[in-house]
Amino acid sequence: MGRRPQDRRTFLKTMAAGAVASGSALAGMLGAGRKVPGRIVRDGMAYRRLGRTDMLVSEISLGSSPLPDPDLLRAIVDRGVNYIDTSHNYENGNAERRIGRLLKDVGRDKLLVATKFHVAPRDTPETIAASVHGSLRRLDVATIDVLMIHGAESAGVLDDGRVLEAYERLKREGAYRFRGLSCHANQDEVVRKAVSCGLYDMVQVGYNVFDIQEPEREVQTYPDYLAASGIGALVGLAHSRDVGVIAMKTLKVGGRRQDLGKYRTGSASVYQAMLKWVLGDPRVTSALTEILNRGQMEEDLGAAGAKLEAEEMSTLARFVRENGTDFCHGCARCGRACPSGVATATILRALAYAESYGKADRARNVYASLKCGETAAACRDCGACERACPYGVAVRSRIREAGRLLA
Repeated sequence: MGRRPQDRRTFLKTMAAGAVASGSALAGMLGAGRKVPGRIVRDGMAYRRLGRTDMLVSEISLGSSPLPDPDLLRAIVDRGVNYIDTSHNYENGNAERRIGRLLKDVGRDKLLVATKFHVAPRDTPETIAASVHGSLRRLDVATIDVLMIHGAESAGVLDDGRVLEAYERLKREGAYRFRGLSCHANQDEVVRKAVSCGLYDMVQVGYNVFDIQEPEREVQTYPDYLAASGIGALVGLAHSRDVGVIAMKTLKVGGRRQDLGKYRTGSASVYQAMLKWVLGDPRVTSALTEILNRGQMEEDLGAAGAKLEAEEMSTLARFVRENGTDFCHGCARCGRACPSGVATATILRALAYAESYGKADRARNVYASLKCGETAAACRDCGACERACPYGVAVRSRIREAGRLLA
């Protein structure tokens, strides 16, 4: 992307003039002309550089679907979280409105805000820009820090003329600083294109302990369940080109926080260990998570700056072995292999919303958006999906369960 020179200067000026969350200024750390460090620690929170944006982002960042109550939201920011991810459609726009009120409360210089827009076949540069203008109004800001394509699942959308024209128009208006995208499926194709085209400053991808195999290889079963991450090569590619990486879907068991006490290791829960595992990769800037109560806040923020211990690693390996066949990794190989055209990856994502994240309405809406021939009813039970899956997911039974719950 052809970024204007003032982007970096504006950031450094902001950092020098203001403070981040917890009232601790990262100001003064960056003297005139000093290079932005890759990582710093201040007042119990660690911050990492988000690729070529030069923004210093807290190692734990906050998702907003849903947001916590206002008091807890302020407490999270006071503890050092300085990056919030949202979208125009979260809580029917109310997530952006609540973040806008938070910005007024704590000060615009305390938080970095990323929001997103969808791209549908009927969209034009004008409708995309209108969506972003709506986000600006709801957030009540002049400029969005990171503007992302929401759920890019095809490489073609990244250099779609409508998208690029909208981005250029909005850039001229000063509506955003940096470009990015989130990706829920087909990551290999989408992330490689995002990095190679040079138009995007960051990517937001699912990355968690269930990513245990390289997606470029044929179906394999690894004896070491944490030997190689399915997204690892893509994270490395992005890092090599100074494209920032935010990890989402980090707590794959979901926002409902099931009772998984049997996986506790010492004082660390499996959730905290999962976050430590993600942050153990120095190429990842931040682990995105949803925090809905104070217990979760302590659990998640406790992972920032903390090392994953050997016992915790062993516990995570056991967790993956015992639960791995239930979780879709979003590589979309199953869908490409299906002779019936069933939208397997989308169905499994909808099922995860319902079962793991407690988001029943979103699950039903995603499932209802499928065409007739893409639903679970179109499955012939041929097994091609499972033969294509490099992770051993029980795709057919999961698809049937989705049909039962969501149709």
